[in-house]
Amino acid sequence: MRTKAIGHLRVSTPQGDSGILSREAGRYFFQYHPSIHPAAEVSLTMPHKLEQYRSEQIFPLFEMNMPEGYVLEELRNRFAKSGRFDPMLLLALTGHEAAIGRVMVDTPEVPADDADKGVSLSQILAWDGAEDLFAELSRRYLRRTGVSGIQPKLLVPEEMPEGIYGKGALTTRELIVKSAGDKFPGLAVNEFVCMSMAKAAGIPVPEFYLSENRQLFVMRRFDRTADGSALGFEDMAVLTGRSTADKYKGSYSQIAKALSMFCAAEFKAQALAQLFDQVTLSCIVGNGDAHLKNFGVLYTNPLAGDVRMAPAYDIVNTTSYIPEDGLALSLKGTRNLFLGRVELMAFAQDCGISDPRGRIAEMLSACEMTLTSHAALLEDFPELQSAIRRGLEQFQVTYAT
Repeated sequence: MRTKAIGHLRVSTPQGDSGILSREAGRYFFQYHPSIHPAAEVSLTMPHKLEQYRSEQIFPLFEMNMPEGYVLEELRNRFAKSGRFDPMLLLALTGHEAAIGRVMVDTPEVPADDADKGVSLSQILAWDGAEDLFAELSRRYLRRTGVSGIQPKLLVPEEMPEGIYGKGALTTRELIVKSAGDKFPGLAVNEFVCMSMAKAAGIPVPEFYLSENRQLFVMRRFDRTADGSALGFEDMAVLTGRSTADKYKGSYSQIAKALSMFCAAEFKAQALAQLFDQVTLSCIVGNGDAHLKNFGVLYTNPLAGDVRMAPAYDIVNTTSYIPEDGLALSLKGTRNLFLGRVELMAFAQDCGISDPRGRIAEMLSACEMTLTSHAALLEDFPELQSAIRRGLEQFQVTYAT
């Protein structure tokens, strides 16, 4: 059993080995290999250079997928005797090829888990005892869950028919499985309804599902291509140089600036329009958790010139649990979820939206339609239904023509 602290981690991408991440005397260092191909750079914010990158804290790119909440505590319990449980060990445990994005870390001191054929989507959705299933999935896949977030969630390989991928595919198809848990009743239904509103409003979203017993929300991960190859993903905490602890600092206008800076020219207008839509929807549905880590970009590699905004994810109503909740970030100086016209209209200018009131009207119509179509689903969660309805009606009054 390993007892020595991990001092060095090998870092690689699908484009090749990148460098070494190390921790010495309480500081973090990242050193690129001298002759790497530029396509193997690990981040849009960390271009190749001969000098070491140095930081008192772990670099945001490597912190991005570190487990939080349920997954973190389960890993602590499982590996408490394996040595100092610090960020380097966390990365070694969860940073193999399943981690979100294209950056992989490994060390001989912590071997990867054995391959697993996975679980079929239909099996997950039809399970009639969600607690037992999630516990079993946790037992099998906890170590491969390189994804952040407080909510209980796991990265689960999806069992697929043989031959769906050609030779050379880097990974299998995978699912993000989230458990409702006891702390936030109805959370799986909550996310399913709010994501359905986003989809109805024309906001790009991954494929998502609700289990038959309404206890699991399941989403296909969107950082993989059709053949299973890994795409680069970086959230706005990384792109604005902030740690996970600072994910509630900053503003939506700063996200707009980051998208303008990093997105390819052909995707910039689309990204800004999507940002406006996601912020507007968060206000409508009462989502007070739209922080920096819940927005991100996708790209093939740093040389490809195809950086674009990632699909919307993690949209939930929070006011059913925290009635006085506000926006996670500042919107033109306010954190009021049910803000007046001035702030949202000013933000529309930041995003280059020519007819914001018309777009808001379309989104309100999509939300109303979704509430109606999911009325039977929401009957068992009256607090959730009331909270979303309250936000929708306030917006309807505020932006009525």
